[in-house]
Amino acid sequence: MKKRPPLTDKDGEVRELTASDFRQFKPAQQVLPSALQTKLGMRLRGPQKSPPKISTTIRLSPDVLQAFRAAGDGWQTRIDAALRDWLKTHPAG
Repeated sequence: MKKRPPLTDKDGEVRELTASDFRQFKPAQQVLPSALQTKLGMRLRGPQKSPPKISTTIRLSPDVLQAFRAAGDGWQTRIDAALRDWLKTHPAG
């Protein structure tokens, strides 16, 4: 078997990879320990517990958007909750 050249030189620089190099690579899930995969967030998620939300585009007034964003992360979830609350008192139809 022909010996492959090392991936890095003495200075730690990675050489240009060849098609042969890529054929030798394995998916990270096959070579990394499960504890490291978990730490890196690579473990597969379980089944969806509730139906996924649908991505859409919506136009909001600048002051409304600014107020929701000012409250920090999760502003889209808060808008969703506010709309759900509004639907309780304003039936669609």
